[in-house]
Amino acid sequence: MTGTDMHDETKDSGPGGYAAARLRLLTEEARSGPPRRTALADLTDAWLGGLFAAGTREPRGISLVAVGGYGRAELSPRSDLDLLLLHDGSDPGAVAALADRLWYPVWDLGLALDHSVRTPGEARRTAGEDLKVQLGLLDARHLAGDLGLTTGLRTAVLADWRNQAPKRLPELKELCAERAERQGELQYLLEPDLKEARGGLRDATALRAVAASWLADAPREGLAEARRRLLDVRDALHLATGRATDRLALQEQDQVASELGLRDADALLRQVYEAARVIAYASDVTWREVGRVLRSRAVRPRLRALLGTGKPTAERSPLAEGVVEQEGEVVLARAARPDRDPVLPLRAAAAAAQAGLPLSLHAVRRMAAAARPLPTPWPAEAREQLVTLLGSGRPTVEVWEALEAEGLVTLLLPDWERVRCRPQRNAVHLWTVDRHLVETAVRASELTRRVGRPDLLLVAALLHDIGKGRPGDHSVAGEVIARDVAARIGFDHHDVTVIAALVRHHLLLVETATRRDLDDPATVRAVAGAVGSQGTLELLHALTEADALATGPAAWSSWRASLVADLVKRVSAVLAGDAPAVPEEAAPTTEQERLALEAVATGGPVLALRARTEPPAERQEPSGDPEPLGVELLIAVPDQPGVLPAVAGVLALHRLTVRTAELRAVDLPDGVDGSVLLLDWRVAAQYGSLPQAARLRADLVRALDGTLDIAGRLAERDAAHPRRRGVVAPPPRVTVAPAASRHATVIEVRAQDAPGLLFRIGRALEDAGVRVRSAHASTLGANVVDAFYVTQAQGVPLPGDEAAGVARKLEEMLRA
Repeated sequence: MTGTDMHDETKDSGPGGYAAARLRLLTEEARSGPPRRTALADLTDAWLGGLFAAGTREPRGISLVAVGGYGRAELSPRSDLDLLLLHDGSDPGAVAALADRLWYPVWDLGLALDHSVRTPGEARRTAGEDLKVQLGLLDARHLAGDLGLTTGLRTAVLADWRNQAPKRLPELKELCAERAERQGELQYLLEPDLKEARGGLRDATALRAVAASWLADAPREGLAEARRRLLDVRDALHLATGRATDRLALQEQDQVASELGLRDADALLRQVYEAARVIAYASDVTWREVGRVLRSRAVRPRLRALLGTGKPTAERSPLAEGVVEQEGEVVLARAARPDRDPVLPLRAAAAAAQAGLPLSLHAVRRMAAAARPLPTPWPAEAREQLVTLLGSGRPTVEVWEALEAEGLVTLLLPDWERVRCRPQRNAVHLWTVDRHLVETAVRASELTRRVGRPDLLLVAALLHDIGKGRPGDHSVAGEVIARDVAARIGFDHHDVTVIAALVRHHLLLVETATRRDLDDPATVRAVAGAVGSQGTLELLHALTEADALATGPAAWSSWRASLVADLVKRVSAVLAGDAPAVPEEAAPTTEQERLALEAVATGGPVLALRARTEPPAERQEPSGDPEPLGVELLIAVPDQPGVLPAVAGVLALHRLTVRTAELRAVDLPDGVDGSVLLLDWRVAAQYGSLPQAARLRADLVRALDGTLDIAGRLAERDAAHPRRRGVVAPPPRVTVAPAASRHATVIEVRAQDAPGLLFRIGRALEDAGVRVRSAHASTLGANVVDAFYVTQAQGVPLPGDEAAGVARKLEEMLRA
């Protein structure tokens, strides 16, 4: 039966005809989705139009209006009918009689009805008092009667909405936030409310309202499809249950999936989650734009008063190479070339997460449109930027979602596609697989001070469940994937092996601690054999805790933590005898010796800047070019106090980031008097080009003779351009390594990287009156792991209490 035939039957047969036609329409297998919703709305329009025509002789001054979801012609099988009987107030008695002739037939059929009877003035006043009423009227659609009356109301309501947008949109945002707090995130719930949860149909309607205000607009790509998908699921849910429900309960998911022709309930949830993610991300972007526009409107009159009528230029603050902050967002610099800079997406993401700022939609889309796959293995900078992003704590989540919304995550990590939006049918888990992996990295970022290789911990956290969605044990499948991904990212063979082991055994500690007898030596030996080394055990302990905390409150407790800690202590004792000996320091190279001799001859610092490379990774072709690691800075300087803070301070003034740093005294050839300190550092410009070696040397000479006030210069710069940092990093940790060296006391520092950090550490050690015999500093993403070999002035290790005091004061300084 065609739509026209249905309308004819409805008019001829009254309510009974409408009910029969409605039933046939809903049971037609060939018609579903938008065509069925449109046909159901048309059918209902015709029936209600017939009721209206039969109930009034003179339609002038009165009309029937569909509002809300019915106004959008989005009728699901059990949807309410949202109706407004609009009148001019000239004949209240006739209006009341007509209302009865309209409402009672609807109730008689058992259809839910949300109705009101108002004049245009009453409708506008009610809308002004009740935001939900105003939202419904934005979708008002004429059904029958006086078209001019309906059109007048629509025009007035839209004008009111646009005029009041600066006040009403913040109210709408707050309403959406309150609903999200109550209902949760649609993209992660096992039994989601398709309408009320964040990322659901209510949010999609809110985005339409924002667009109607003309103040801002939502990203449109994929939004209509996401809304359609959720409406299709709601249609199938209504048909499966026979109820007007929006909650997708577990026991109904298989039937709903079958109605939609999907393989199973997991496929259904994945489609729902993908749609919700699109709507949620569009909401984030839209509300951010609304806030920006409203702030701009509030500031503009004051700026005009100060600056005249000229339009002010938005301030742009550099964050990294090709990346700047503008109006509270991270955008690309004008000179950025995403088509020629494959590391740019990771660099921009890391800078945004570190600053606690969102990536602008335009920037992400521009990078996605021009992005090229990274070479295999990745450049060292790409690996470092990924680690920095993962170690940025809670801001990582929003930045990661922005990359994922435009397909950049799967471009960087193709294996991510299998876990994206994958549901976890376990009440213990709060998140989908992909979000759980990011959450684990967030939790791991809080534990980076406990491990010597935070970069391996963070990458293992991101990959530990990457095998889910494959057949068999996800730990076994994940080990294979993680090994391939880690090699592609650019880790060396040893680090790849460690990451693969962490993924393979990420459940080992908690399962053994809670299910095995720890007093049985065989249990502890088996864990020690699987782990293999103290370093891997340390990482596995932190990963175990991060994984459990990211799963949900039921997965970790003080009892479980104590059992795992006891197991780790026992395994560590077994592994203690396998600790490798400290290697002997390498002899200076020919170039290093030449610089040292020149430093003795000149009595001042001598330095050289050169590009540094490493051999091609194993997975490259033998003919592959070596990978650039940055710039190597070699400095030789006659041994004297203050060398470490002087060099570190000069580099900070020139905005050079220290990636690795080695400082040690070198032996001079026989017959050459004097003592020389050799510094072999790898540095990179935060943005812009590297300074000339002559400028660095000139500033270093001044720093060493005390004529360059490094601390004052850095303080002035920080005051003028304070660094935007959104990361709430774990507190620094300074420890004395027991029995690490026979010749010196080893002080280890684990902290968040920051401009001038090494300068502050070096100055604090100088102030403590200790001599830095050698130093080994490394920056792993946003974390630094530094070891300083210090002695007393006489060249002997510090007594235990003095060493502890130095470490304590250094930690207090870093916390300040």
